[in-house]
Amino acid sequence: MKTLYLECNMGAAGDMLTAALLDLLPEERRQEFLKVMNAIPGVQVSVEPAEKCGVRGLHVTVLAHGVEEHSHDVPCGGAGQTHTHEHPHGHEHDHEHVHEHEHDHEHAHEHDHEHAHDHEHDHHHGHHHASLADVRAIVEGLPVPETVKAKAMEVYGLIAQAEAHAHGQPVELVHFHEVGALDAVADVTAVCLLMEWLGADRVAASPVNLGGGQVKCAHGVLPVPAPATAWLVRDIPCYGGDVQTELCTPTGAALLRTFASSFGPMPAMTVKAVGVGAGNKEFAAANVVRAFLGETGESGASDQVMELACNLDDMTGEAIAYAAGVLLAAGALDVYTEAIQMKKNRPGVKLCCLCRPADAERLSQLMLAHTTSWGVRRCAMERVVQPRECRRVETPYGPVDVKFAPGAQGKAKAEFDQAAAAAAAAGVPLETVLEAARRAFEKR
Repeated sequence: MKTLYLECNMGAAGDMLTAALLDLLPEERRQEFLKVMNAIPGVQVSVEPAEKCGVRGLHVTVLAHGVEEHSHDVPCGGAGQTHTHEHPHGHEHDHEHVHEHEHDHEHAHEHDHEHAHDHEHDHHHGHHHASLADVRAIVEGLPVPETVKAKAMEVYGLIAQAEAHAHGQPVELVHFHEVGALDAVADVTAVCLLMEWLGADRVAASPVNLGGGQVKCAHGVLPVPAPATAWLVRDIPCYGGDVQTELCTPTGAALLRTFASSFGPMPAMTVKAVGVGAGNKEFAAANVVRAFLGETGESGASDQVMELACNLDDMTGEAIAYAAGVLLAAGALDVYTEAIQMKKNRPGVKLCCLCRPADAERLSQLMLAHTTSWGVRRCAMERVVQPRECRRVETPYGPVDVKFAPGAQGKAKAEFDQAAAAAAAAGVPLETVLEAARRAFEKR
């Protein structure tokens, strides 16, 4: 099974995760990546080699309207606080990576996290704000597959939920400062795109170092982890340490929550490549996130999922379809229905949702909120996953990614959304593009 393991000993931030994943790809894909990312209006993304404590990797810088997001650490006088750079701007980088989100700019916090929003720095960039709808409009206009757009909005939706929870207001009222919003959109989109290109069957991560200390925001001085991050790392193994700065940002936490199906020690695996994503700040320990890509087990390796189910006999087909759509948009692996016979001889529908264990509680609450059921059954299950890889091929109608199973004769399929978009743009039948992709794949 193709497995990606993320080592988060120095936290998790969008820019560092981006750099680590990008470091796993060949140089030609990096150029393609930069072309896509720099198509985001108002965003400039650059990549350069970096080294932390002798560990070499890549560093990603994101500018939003020419500005790097910054965060402001507040010294607590604790041990290990290496604030190296206190730069006026506020350590911005300090923790840099921390803030990933900020990524790199790490400044993190800005993070995207928007605590960002509140960050005083806010003012630096004027008081322009972006709503979740504004973010969706940006994402929808990006030159990336529909699957990447959907996953990016899933991640950003988690960030918005975390901010709404932290500020005690509905998600639709959450607004992000423009620079922080663009910075986070770049981080989230980058990681979602790279995850699609890498095509791992399973993503696992180490317990996450949250850091420590305090960070100054517009609302005052907040403890690390910030409220939004604390909400996002629920059910995820994490810990604090001597480094007095924010190591895990809301964006980093949301990305891990979305992609990682398990947290713990590195599984037994045959490592094929190692990617290193470096932050800006210098610590006694290498300020990096490492990504290990390799193979675990045989083709029949198993993965744990949760099945959520409820029986319904008083909902319309339209309402059930809507509830299924809500669950899929919220990160369910699959949603389906079964026809059943209920008490009093009533024909009914069993609504089933497959999800990662870490998402079970959140999706259970969504099932209760969007159906008439008074309870949701949960069952842990093992599934066997077919190893697969993704390869981009050139067709007369444009590039199309093809997912295939190594060693499985004839088991290959072009990504539907990409093929459909190419067919629509060229004015040809979908089957024409699918066949062209198949032929191009077979030639390779």
